[in-house]
Amino acid sequence: MEYTTLGRTGLKASVAGLGCGGNARLGLQRGKSEAEAVALVQRGLDLGVNLLDGAAAYKTEHVIGKAVKGYDRDKLILTTKCNPAAAGELRPVEDIVESLDNSLRELGQDYVDVFFFHAVHPKHYAEVRDRIAPVLQREQEKGKFRFLGVTETPPNDPIQEMGSQAAQDGIWDVMMIGFHMLNQTPRVRMLPHIIKNNIGTLAMFVVRNIFSVPGRLQEEIQGKIDEGKLPEWLAKEKDPLGFLIHEAGAQNLIDAAYRYARHEPGCDVILFGTSSIDHLEANIDSILRPPLPEVDRKRLNELFGDVEGMGLDVPERKKAG
Repeated sequence: MEYTTLGRTGLKASVAGLGCGGNARLGLQRGKSEAEAVALVQRGLDLGVNLLDGAAAYKTEHVIGKAVKGYDRDKLILTTKCNPAAAGELRPVEDIVESLDNSLRELGQDYVDVFFFHAVHPKHYAEVRDRIAPVLQREQEKGKFRFLGVTETPPNDPIQEMGSQAAQDGIWDVMMIGFHMLNQTPRVRMLPHIIKNNIGTLAMFVVRNIFSVPGRLQEEIQGKIDEGKLPEWLAKEKDPLGFLIHEAGAQNLIDAAYRYARHEPGCDVILFGTSSIDHLEANIDSILRPPLPEVDRKRLNELFGDVEGMGLDVPERKKAG
């Protein structure tokens, strides 16, 4: 495993971080047992993953709590999140504090390393920053969490307006940003500010359905062609990203996606989710591999560098089993 400094927090984080929500929810969303989910987390820990990204909404914090028993807490980075809004309206701040307290109970911890405001919509951002965050900072002073963060909601904010503003504000120690090789908006709108202000970053949306569900890539490319954002010849390509797969390049699209984001300046930790140990090991292997060949990276940037809001689907909600 490789480690990096998570911005101004000074925390030493594994470059691969295990996301405990998403489509898989550590396998619970795919019918796996709690014991299997615990074993999955522990396999990640044994491979050197030390950042576990949780949230109240994921309903997996009890699994994280069981999995980390017996591991050195000082070497772990545990996060949690609470959405400050419900049904389109901001929640009472007391509810957010209670969510934090409940997450600590579920995790079996006295504190988390980062507390995030989860999926903040642009229309709510200023009030979260100016009114709600100061209340949570008082909880921080009580020792309930070490650093304050904010996460985007890219599917509901395709130009990533909120993240752009948050990256310029001085309040956030860590940000979770939506970035992948066909959604490069953060490179212009956020990452320069993030680097300047030494904000730690967790990159989410690095692998989405656009790379793993057959037909989804072609469908989204056609949509952007219809909008005049991509050249028409791409629609005629049976394998539009096939140029990435070659002996000196990526093994497959998933491998390419992880490697592309991992080596982007300003992206500290690459989050991945999974429901299987084999998948977990493959993801970590890709994240630890060298950058894509420069010629491939340049072609990606030339084709998709100006495209906004591509491949930002929300996690599916499938019933377990």
